[in-house]
Amino acid sequence: MFLALKEFRYEKLRYSLIVVMFLLISYLIFILTGLAFGLANQNTNAINNWHFKQIVLNQDANVNLNQSLLTKEMVATLPQNAHTALIGQASIVVKKPHHANVGASFIGLKPQQFIYRNLKLTAGKMPTNSHQLVVDENFKNSGYHLNDTVTLNSLKDKFKIVGFVKNHQYNVAPVAYGQLTAWQNLKNVGPNFTASALLSKEKLHFKATNLKTYSVTQLINKLPGYSAQNLTFALMIGFLLVISLIIIAVFLYIITIQKLPNYAVLRAQGIPAKTLVATTIIQAMLLALSGTILGGLLTWLSALFIPKAAPIFFDPVALGLVAAGLLFASLLGSLLPVRTILKVDPVTVINS
Repeated sequence: MFLALKEFRYEKLRYSLIVVMFLLISYLIFILTGLAFGLANQNTNAINNWHFKQIVLNQDANVNLNQSLLTKEMVATLPQNAHTALIGQASIVVKKPHHANVGASFIGLKPQQFIYRNLKLTAGKMPTNSHQLVVDENFKNSGYHLNDTVTLNSLKDKFKIVGFVKNHQYNVAPVAYGQLTAWQNLKNVGPNFTASALLSKEKLHFKATNLKTYSVTQLINKLPGYSAQNLTFALMIGFLLVISLIIIAVFLYIITIQKLPNYAVLRAQGIPAKTLVATTIIQAMLLALSGTILGGLLTWLSALFIPKAAPIFFDPVALGLVAAGLLFASLLGSLLPVRTILKVDPVTVINS
């Protein structure tokens, strides 16, 4: 530790540049991690807020809520009680004069069923008729307010925004909740279709052959683009960790080669090789730790100024795991020059 700190004081510029390099790498990884979580949340926020265990879809819907349609006969074969809820999903465009159109996902609910009852409003009230809506707070970013009158798609009917909820997005689009009776017109289906799916807080048992039950995880993984998006970000973050490993290894190797005469003199004075190896590893960890902490502080400052509309979310646990990954990569990178230090021959180096 003493030798490592001594070198830091003597070579301030050299080691400061390495810390800056770690700062930039960690900052980029933290931002990418926040973006990955933010986009993932925008896909699944509504699903997670429904608090269910199983979903029943038409077996031909390919685990896609938007493609699933349940007829009256299908619904009649399903158990319906306090632990189940029917929902109807439809893609909509919310319109109001002199306002930007908002692409949204309409979710029709039945009053008194558990999803309707469990919605936590941040303002307003729940819809009491088929022409009232409760919408996600993202609508406020486009200038929509409580009691605004809007139209949906090409329908002439007027709808009124009577409430707001927070963090309710489905497949990136903000959710607009209404009554299930309005779903048929928005979905443009006949009266024989009553819902898109049935959600349950407990395991279901039924005998219908044209319906299939899925878990929450199965539904989420089948969201369009969700898995590919997460895999892309995971690969980007993984490559950055590998790049940081290579960079610290190369820097430390070059520095070690430049300091071989110094190491030779120290070895000739009787300082054991393990002390020099420990110094190199401690240097790498201190550099990585300093850069990562500064990168975390810069990320925190950035979070204060990022617009609320930006799809970014900083999860402390995830950021902690990424920081640990950076430190581990630095530890591995510091092992490259160890072999050179162990093989240094004081007589040969001093004579040369």
